[in-house]
Amino acid sequence: MTDIAFAWTALGGDPALVSRVTTVERPDALPGRLPVRQLARACVGACALAAAELAARRADLAEVPGVRVDDGAVAAAFHSERLLTVDGRAPVSFAPLSRFWRTADGWVRTHANYPHHRARLLGSLGLPGDASVEAVAGLLAERSALDVEGTVQGAGGLAVALRTPEEWAAHEQSAALAARPLVERERLDTAPARVLPPLDPAAPLLPAAGLRVLDLTRVLAGPVATRTLALLGADVLRVDAPWLPELPDQHADTGVGKRSATLDLGTGRDTFEELLASADVVVTGYRPGALDRFGLSPEALAARRPGLVVAQVSAWGAYGPWGARRGFDSLVQVATGIAVTEGSAERPGALPAQALDHGTGYLLAAGVLRALTEQSYDGGGRCVRLALARTARRLTDEIRPSPAAGAPYEGPEPWLGETDSPLGRLRHALPPVAFEGGPAGWTRPPVPWGTDPARWR
Repeated sequence: MTDIAFAWTALGGDPALVSRVTTVERPDALPGRLPVRQLARACVGACALAAAELAARRADLAEVPGVRVDDGAVAAAFHSERLLTVDGRAPVSFAPLSRFWRTADGWVRTHANYPHHRARLLGSLGLPGDASVEAVAGLLAERSALDVEGTVQGAGGLAVALRTPEEWAAHEQSAALAARPLVERERLDTAPARVLPPLDPAAPLLPAAGLRVLDLTRVLAGPVATRTLALLGADVLRVDAPWLPELPDQHADTGVGKRSATLDLGTGRDTFEELLASADVVVTGYRPGALDRFGLSPEALAARRPGLVVAQVSAWGAYGPWGARRGFDSLVQVATGIAVTEGSAERPGALPAQALDHGTGYLLAAGVLRALTEQSYDGGGRCVRLALARTARRLTDEIRPSPAAGAPYEGPEPWLGETDSPLGRLRHALPPVAFEGGPAGWTRPPVPWGTDPARWR
């Protein structure tokens, strides 16, 4: 329970409420050299407790409902993008150019799942758009890993050189992250206390019911956070640029419970301002500062919509020499030494799941829920920030592995469900966020990407 208590305290929660959490430990879930299972359980447990706390506040309950965290449910949820099937078809995962490559002096990992990232990768290397894996491998084998990292990142692509834990510890970005809390929280304004309509304690407790969440996130932590808020009753509208379609399987996995619209923030500013005018929460998942030119910094948003909750997630944090870099879970693992720790002498490895993405996503949702609870007492717009690389530090440096004990984990099947949707018949992971009286699942299946109007219901 120590790890849940740490995450809960980082969110500003009352330490006494941790006693409302019970856990079902399964030592075979999320196996790895690093304490992934403990990190995952802590993130989900803190999120479930934040949901239960807000539900108790809105339903005027005498005590916070009990929370139950099962390692089996957590493990299935942390593999949700891998376990999803659509009409029996397995998902498409990493693209051919998203992988480890040998370089002249080590390894580098690239990310090229999206067409624009593939184009930037190949263009930065001077290769044609139809270049093969073999052509890329031959070129990278002649260059140093840091040279590749700098060249690709300089062109707006995604490549990170493999670093050992010691090399990362000596890096300036690592030092910047170490100086920050796991969850960054700040007050944006002096808006009056938020008045939330009461919940019926006899009905399923949906602590985010009636709240409007504007979802400006992509891959994977942000969408996990907003998927969780949708589970808890929020009206979540995801908005994407029309020219940046989401990967279909990823959308099917993280789009559950939400609506999906497209909007050009450059030409559709009036439409965005109409959405913002009645939004309660804005969640962003782009590089720090990338949306500021559209007036989407937390301060600018709060100035136009006092009392707003703004939640931001990034790869490397909004500070340090890498603060403006693009990044994904797989690349953060490579930079921070995780790939070395989980690998072998012959080849780098990876965590058993994209645990940085999923864990950070649940913490981000928890931060939103806790901000809403705090607002109901003393008002004020709030900003919550998390970074995948800071979550990585929690995993690598701050969690003490605990002895393995508990029930066996024999696979994800008990925590999978099936749902009919406009996308087809979905087999999917069930939500791991569970508390007494809370929802058992989502009320809306995912819809095709970009098919909803950019307006609230």
